This record gives sequence, C-alpha cells and structure tokens, in this order.
Amino acid sequence: MLTIGQLASYAGATIRAVRHYHQIGLLPEPERDASGYRTYGADAVVRLIRIRTLAEAGVPLARVQELLDADLETFAEATSRIDRELRRQIRELQEHRRRIAQLASGDSLAVPQEVLDYLDQLRNAGVPEEMIEAERDAWILVAARWPEQIPAIMADKTAQLSDPKVARLYQLIGQLLGADSDAQEQVIEDMADLLVEMYEQADASGQLDQQEVQMNDATFVGLLDSMAADSHPLFPRLTELIAERGWTGWTRIERG
Repeated sequence: MLTIGQLASYAGATIRAVRHYHQIGLLPEPERDASGYRTYGADAVVRLIRIRTLAEAGVPLARVQELLDADLETFAEATSRIDRELRRQIRELQEHRRRIAQLASGDSLAVPQEVLDYLDQLRNAGVPEEMIEAERDAWILVAARWPEQIPAIMADKTAQLSDPKVARLYQLIGQLLGADSDAQEQVIEDMADLLVEMYEQADASGQLDQQEVQMNDATFVGLLDSMAADSHPLFPRLTELIAERGWTGWTRIERG
C-alpha cells in the first residue's frame, strides 16, 4: 500500500494535486488505517494517472469525472465536444494575439479596419500625427455609436481625400499646428473661407441632407462637437468665423 507521497510520485502528480482531487471528488479518499494514515492501492494510481492525462490534454476538471466513468461511445462523443471547444478557444486566442500586435504597432483596438485604413491614408498624405490622433479618437466614438454605418461613412471619407479642397484643408491644419501666434489668425481665416466653400458645395449637391440619417442623435453630435472644441485652443475662433459666414455646427453642419 502506498502513502500519498508515493501515490503522487508514481502517477507523476503532486501531493497538492492529489488533495485537490480528493476535495472536488475526482479521486476517492481512502479510510485511515489503524495507524491513522491513508494508504492507496494500484487502482488509485491508475485513476490518478487518467485524471492527470485528461487534465494535461486540456479537459476541464469539471468534465473529467464524466470521461472517467464513460463507455467508449460516450467517451468519443465527449472528447469531440471538448475538441470543438478547444478549437474555439484557440481561435479566440489567435484573435487576441492579432489585436495585441495591432496595439504594439500603435493602432487603436477600438476602431474597425475601415477607419484604420483611412488613418493610414492620412499618414501617407503627410497629415500631422497630432491631427490623426484627434481623428482616431473621434472615430472611436462614432464607430461605437453607429457601427453599421462605418463602412459607408469611411468609403465617403476616403473618396473625399481626392478632393483638392480636402487636401488643402489638411494642409491648413498642419500649418495651424506649426504656426506662431502671429500667423495663426490668417490660417484660421483661410480655414473658415475654405470650409464655407466646402459647405456651400455640399449643400448644393444634397450631401448635407444625408446628415438627417447619419447624425440623428443630437446629444451624441454635441459630444463630438465638444471633443473638437477641446482639440485646439483656436477652435472657438474658427467656429466664430464660420458663423459670421452664415453656417453653424461642426459635426452636423447647418445654415445659420
């Protein structure tokens, strides 16, 4: 007869594991002998080896009892179910690895691929990283609020990058970020003129009418506007100049 230490040694387990299996009912706990010790026989060694083998194969301990007592057909069905579950977990872990790799490369995990592709195009166009980070944070909110609209919105935004006016706007933003205080006012004036010209063009083509569908949450629009207002100390001055030219809003544009 074996002591608990010998049992663990023969089965390739630890004493702590044996006691845990006793506690959860996987391994029957023998009665104490006349000396007050618990002793184990060959059947306990075999059962402990089977428990250890199943656990090391990835079988949850909650399922081990089922397999230990199963006939061949039931055992095969149960192991197939466990295999499917393990494959599902592997896919989840692979997706976690992919997202961690994105995080390591500096990409945001909170926006869909369409947004990441758009931000990469901005980088390739020479848009300052400060501006890209601000856009990314805004798109995090938009993607969370209107996930189903993101593909269409980003397709439209990507198409706009070929518009010379949009390219000019990003150039002015870059100038504003790098300008001294004396030059900033002129840049802001130029931005207001250009934005109003773009608004007029969008209004004439009917594009502003789409805001009724895309931006149908006034509270959320206000949240995006507040984010834009916090992005640069001269933002209030820009919206003031735009209002003087007959337009209001930022995320949602309307004639004043």
